[in-house]
Amino acid sequence: MSNFVRASKFRHVFCDPPRTDATFTNFRLATVTGEQSYIKANPNYFAIALQGGGGPVAIVPVDKPGRYESGPVISGHTAAVLDFEFNPFDDSLISTASEDTTIKVWGIPEGGLTENLTTPLVDLHGHKRKVTLLRHHPTAENVLASVSGDFSVKLWDIAKASEISSLPEVHTQLIQDIVWDHTGKEYATSSKDKNVRIIDARTQTVATTIEQAHEGAKSIKLAYLGDLDRLVTVGFTRQSQRQFKIWDPRNAAKPVHVVDLDQAAGVIMPFFDPDTSLLYLAGKGDGNVRCFEIGASADAIQTFAVSDYRSNVSAKGMAWMPKRGLNVMGCETARLMKLTTNSVEPLAFFVPRKSDSFQDDIFPDTASNTPAHTAEEWLAGSDKPPVKMSLDPATRSTQKAGEKKVFVAAKSAAVLQTELDQANQRIKDLEARLQAAGLGIE
Repeated sequence: MSNFVRASKFRHVFCDPPRTDATFTNFRLATVTGEQSYIKANPNYFAIALQGGGGPVAIVPVDKPGRYESGPVISGHTAAVLDFEFNPFDDSLISTASEDTTIKVWGIPEGGLTENLTTPLVDLHGHKRKVTLLRHHPTAENVLASVSGDFSVKLWDIAKASEISSLPEVHTQLIQDIVWDHTGKEYATSSKDKNVRIIDARTQTVATTIEQAHEGAKSIKLAYLGDLDRLVTVGFTRQSQRQFKIWDPRNAAKPVHVVDLDQAAGVIMPFFDPDTSLLYLAGKGDGNVRCFEIGASADAIQTFAVSDYRSNVSAKGMAWMPKRGLNVMGCETARLMKLTTNSVEPLAFFVPRKSDSFQDDIFPDTASNTPAHTAEEWLAGSDKPPVKMSLDPATRSTQKAGEKKVFVAAKSAAVLQTELDQANQRIKDLEARLQAAGLGIE
């Protein structure tokens, strides 16, 4: 029997059950269902869709747990909101996708909502059917990907309120997931036809197709493994056993690694932390979160089961908290916001350490909220990794705060037409008043 113990800083990562006073309760959630995760988070807020007309979305401060009372919401759609996405480079911006076929971009006032938001900063039209999924580009400013029930994928420049490109005729069945790689050079989609397609984002052409990625009939979810240049697919076997596979996009004939998990009905949502190489697997419909450490060498990928968080409270959805929002001095290395039938529970994962100083070995520099390039630069061929930042509070407190860039969206054709109509009506009113006063108009 071998006494070998694998060396790892994260072998003992753990998650304690959330305290009652740290939980958010009393939500009346929207009843609409789909492939979305139902909750998204950034360091300041989390967003969830509520019951009501106009597709209301609640923006809840993460530092104010407790009983949720009816308050201001985002409510500007004419049908239910299916997905939403915080801007990774501006914590005050969120995009919403709706059954009314539109995408809207909203500005959250400093300090949170104080009244209902009904007028968006940007209103995007182009899809022919409901918009089901949204994903921001990981490095380029203002680039947003959207998925629709018309089986198309569109890229948008939200600052210009314009469509960049479209992938209209590749998918013939429902698109179940979409993820960007770590630089945003390509994105991957999964579909009801069980195929996973890797798309060149600039040319909107299929670079690789993984046929029949999983044999099961249920949804396939995706995650890229950061700069390891590997793709994780999570799905089901023909016998409805849950499993995940790791693929090399450059050689997709067969997976490089396969792990069978368990026999359960819920779809698993994967979240990968590139800073720690930990893969978190959270199941819809069950309360468990599994954690695997990913090891990579020149010719092989290995996975090591690290820990499980188990709960009898089932999850409706799950959101990943950016590293900028963690309690690093408490050695919190990850946080998932777990949505239940009427509450939100923060699941904080810790690495046990005795020292109360900053642990730079478990907190390397992480992705910041600074874009690596503009939308125009990215479209011209720029490929850059995410801009990194230190999580050390001492370093962050001494960093000079730059001037906050204010998001200014280009006015859409509809907005310009409305303003023109208002101006023409104003001219008519003034002309009528001049004529009533007996003053001619030459």
